[in-house]
Amino acid sequence: MAIRKIKSSKSEDEKLEEDTKVKTVVEKTLKEVEADGDKAIRNLSQKFDNFDRSNFLLTKSEIEAAMQKVSVRDMEDIKFAQSQIRRFAEEQMNSMKNIEIETLPGVILGHKNIPVQSVGCYVPGGKFPMVASAHMSVLTASVAGVPRIISSAPPVNGEPHPAIVAAMKMGGAHEIYVLGGIQAVAAMAIGTETIEPVHMLVGPGNAFVAEAKRQLFGRVGIDLFAGPTETMVIADDTVDPEMCATDLLGQAEHGYNSPACLITNSENLAATTINEIERLLKILPTSETASASWRDYGDVVLCDSHQEMLSMANEMAYEHVQVMTDRDDWYLEHMHSYGALFLGQRTNVANGDKVIGTNHTLPTKKAGRYTGGLWVGKFLKTHSYQKIITDEAAAKIGEYGSRLCVLEG
Repeated sequence: MAIRKIKSSKSEDEKLEEDTKVKTVVEKTLKEVEADGDKAIRNLSQKFDNFDRSNFLLTKSEIEAAMQKVSVRDMEDIKFAQSQIRRFAEEQMNSMKNIEIETLPGVILGHKNIPVQSVGCYVPGGKFPMVASAHMSVLTASVAGVPRIISSAPPVNGEPHPAIVAAMKMGGAHEIYVLGGIQAVAAMAIGTETIEPVHMLVGPGNAFVAEAKRQLFGRVGIDLFAGPTETMVIADDTVDPEMCATDLLGQAEHGYNSPACLITNSENLAATTINEIERLLKILPTSETASASWRDYGDVVLCDSHQEMLSMANEMAYEHVQVMTDRDDWYLEHMHSYGALFLGQRTNVANGDKVIGTNHTLPTKKAGRYTGGLWVGKFLKTHSYQKIITDEAAAKIGEYGSRLCVLEG
């Protein structure tokens, strides 16, 4: 039996058509912001978020007022999550070393890891307030030593979301804005009369935010293309189908275009998981969104063997990959293209997204083939330097250099 799809998502042509529409909207919006600055930002905020103010930067008193609205329990939970994320980021930071070596007597080469000087962190909040995204971007940039960190999130119910503001401030943001969507990303990258542009954009977002980052890349740096969330479950017949269904829908509910894929070598698991998904969609509070995602972006792939499952998973290169098999560590050893791995039935994606300590800003749309997710190293630039400290070394290097110049014409 060859690899076959039990359930297929939209065709690639249909997905491309959607992407083209998004690209056109983003291109037009970025031009508006570049031409009209603050005026465009206000118009777009009114249009998309029904929100307006003369300056979208929160004052110190507004930040304090928002934080006072966060319950003691919620504040403690935010502190716990940030302690986990900070600890892991600090260990990552410690792994990045400046080096200096003497390759020949008198010839010294080295490199230094220097923080990006200003970063704009986008925190999604339109459909759901993604508090954890503030930890992942703002706090990680702070650990890296970025001297100017600005952050932006859309208003929720007509005001800054208190927990998001708290997470931003506690994570180390120097400026906090109440702006969402394309207008937030554009303002941070292009700049306006009241917002100084940054050198780098980071953070996840919907298809429009991801496309805005793509179009702005070059003018500013970006972390990666982190678009609509993707989840993949790799499972064999050792797993309960209800668990597979729950994990798939846990990400599909994020948006109408969030891909979810099951790869298995068990035809029975494939069929029963589909049945479980249909059952859960009848009772989930988020069923409207999850149903659309599963209908249009859900796949179930049946393979003969674990080797075929591995090959298919590496080819698809999904963002979140949950492995629940009788050989999870084998997948850890052999997987090479993904955002993040979640190994074993106890390790669900939601905990990775919120609290476990690794970063949840991860590559989508097969970007895992050439990059990993956001981490402290993304905020550091590795710059080389060289110096010659003796006349003898200068003469020797010059001798070789002059001959190689002649060789090149």
